[in-house]
Amino acid sequence: MNRTLPVVRLRVPTDEDAVAWHRVFDHPDVMEFHGGRAAELSVYEELTARQRRHDAEHGFCLWTMLDEEDRVIGFTGAQPWPWEWGPKGEIEIGWRLGREHWGKGYVTAAARQTLERVRAAGVPDVVAMVNARNARSIAVTQRLGMRLAETFTTPTSKQQGHCYRLAL
Repeated sequence: MNRTLPVVRLRVPTDEDAVAWHRVFDHPDVMEFHGGRAAELSVYEELTARQRRHDAEHGFCLWTMLDEEDRVIGFTGAQPWPWEWGPKGEIEIGWRLGREHWGKGYVTAAARQTLERVRAAGVPDVVAMVNARNARSIAVTQRLGMRLAETFTTPTSKQQGHCYRLAL
C-alpha cells in the first residue's frame, strides 16, 4: 500500500507532555505489550525529563508526536537500549500511539523522521525490539526497511520478541 502519510510533528517532550502521554496511553490496546495498563503519571514525568536530557546530550530522544492540529498523539524516537540483555549499548527506535490514532500512518511518518534525525546525529544503525505478537509494530519495521535479525525471549516476562535492524 503506497498512501500519502499524514503530517506529523516531533518535539522534545515538555513537562506538560507527561500528563498528555499518561492520558493518551491509558487504553488497554495501547498498553497490551507494555504491562496491560498505563503507568502512573510519575513514570511519564521521569520519562519526559530523561528524554529532555537525552536530547540535549545526544541530539535525539523519544519525541512527543503531534498531529496536524498540534494535539499530542504519542511518542516516537530513539534512545540507547537500557537493559543488560539484548542489544546493550545499541540505539533502539520505538513508538507508542494513542488508540484513536491507529491505522492512519502517523507512526510510519514519525518513525521515518526519527531515522532521518538519528542518521543526522551520526548513528550508524538502529534496532527495534518488538513483541513477536505485535503485528502492527512489526508492519512498521517492515515499512521502514528493517530486517529481522534475531528472536529472543525476554528474561522477566518470558515473552517472545524480535530484534529488527537497519543500517543508516
